[in-house]
Amino acid sequence: MTDPIRTVLAHAPELMVVRFAFKAGDSGALHSHPHVQSTYVRSGRYRFTIDDRAFEVGPGDAFVIPSGATHGCLCLEEGELIDSFTPRRDDFL
Repeated sequence: MTDPIRTVLAHAPELMVVRFAFKAGDSGALHSHPHVQSTYVRSGRYRFTIDDRAFEVGPGDAFVIPSGATHGCLCLEEGELIDSFTPRRDDFL
């Protein structure tokens, strides 16, 4: 298992768009941050957990993760996620 590959696609102080490339078995560890996050599944399958709710998503699915929510994912099938954060995540620069 490895960490996904992160690529910042665009950013301004108010918004950041990031591509995450996952291989099957990769995970995004449970974490939280003050940013609102929108996730779009470009390809692959994932099991996400947001607070106490777990669900699976696939290509074309999208959802919002509220500020402060504890969340993470497990990649079930290799693919890409496109995440948007508001405001920008300066820790990604």
